[in-house]
Amino acid sequence: MRSLIDFFRRLTLVPQGITIVAAGFLPVFAIVSMFPAIPAIIDHFAGDPDARWKVPMMVSAPGLTIALIAPFAGFFVDRFGRRRLLIGATLLYGVVGTAPFFLDGLNALIVCRLLLGVAEAAILTSVNTLIADYWDDRGRKDWLFLQGVCGPFLASGVILLSGAASSIRWNSIFLVYAVAFPIFLAMIAWLHEPRRADGATIADITQKEKAPATRFPTASIALIGVVTLVASALYYVFIISGSLAWREVGVMDPARIGQLTAIPSLFVILGALIFRLMGNMSHKVKLATVFGLLGVGLAGIGLAPDWRWLTAALIVQQTGAGMAVATIILWAQSMLPFEHRGRGMGIWTACFFFGQFSSPWLVHQAENLVGTMQGAFLAAGLVGVIAAFIIGLVRSTHTPAPSIAPAE
Repeated sequence: MRSLIDFFRRLTLVPQGITIVAAGFLPVFAIVSMFPAIPAIIDHFAGDPDARWKVPMMVSAPGLTIALIAPFAGFFVDRFGRRRLLIGATLLYGVVGTAPFFLDGLNALIVCRLLLGVAEAAILTSVNTLIADYWDDRGRKDWLFLQGVCGPFLASGVILLSGAASSIRWNSIFLVYAVAFPIFLAMIAWLHEPRRADGATIADITQKEKAPATRFPTASIALIGVVTLVASALYYVFIISGSLAWREVGVMDPARIGQLTAIPSLFVILGALIFRLMGNMSHKVKLATVFGLLGVGLAGIGLAPDWRWLTAALIVQQTGAGMAVATIILWAQSMLPFEHRGRGMGIWTACFFFGQFSSPWLVHQAENLVGTMQGAFLAAGLVGVIAAFIIGLVRSTHTPAPSIAPAE
């Protein structure tokens, strides 16, 4: 009887799950959708001598804002609740995301993109917090797995759509951001403010309790921040600098690089599947596996003598990348109590995007030190392998945080 009740409870949470998965893709959408449009935007602003660096900066601007704003978003999530902040941020995303379609100034576009980052910081923090609030450990794994599987297919569709839109008009791509509006309506219809295990909502905790039931987990959040920062920096090494590694093994044509990368990139889905199949294993084992695969793959790219070996190493790296985000989110969620979860996931989000921001700079420094881009990849791979070894030696004593049922 209890299993039947659990089944129907999970079934009633399907609309919430689909809505949250869709919302979680919005920040990825903001970056992926822009890359095919960059040449058209640069051409439109050809009269601006700074357009060649301003346009790429405009594209990446949300990442910097996310890193700066996310910890504050986490504070508001814990202070005022998850649902209201997520709904408001999604509406802001739709408004400032589509606004550049009606504008014709590069500086105005940059301002809109910075505001978009504010919305994305709140969306990412709220979404990752709600996944932990709504579901137990099993449910979290299922929905994070679904995110990992759907992501590559959605990204491919967005790239095709944005390429077609950019061929019509230089700023048509910005209309695609209107996808936030139906997600906004779905949130109003299906998302509910979660409750703590004793039935208290965030409002109850804020208004009635002089102090949270648990102390702020400073040590746990510091650990989450360090691990996430290192993992993110390694995660983005190939995404940002991979084309330069291809050149060092003799593949110069961008179209050929795209062809050789296409098949290995599908192994991201295999990584998501491995994440789900390892569901009953400890977080330590899963984290060590992620760092190990990323490290071995990056080191293999650094040592590859030709395109065949590089492709083989890339398969390993992409498999690790497919596991990485879901594994680190699930581990971080398990370490955070309900009343501090928003701030914890805000710091997670900030560290992840600081890792994205710092990755190309760190790779460049490594390249200057060792003399080649492949040498930089080898250095990054060694960092991953060493991190996996250290994680394997650490004794885990943490008890997972309990699940929280949504308030109706």
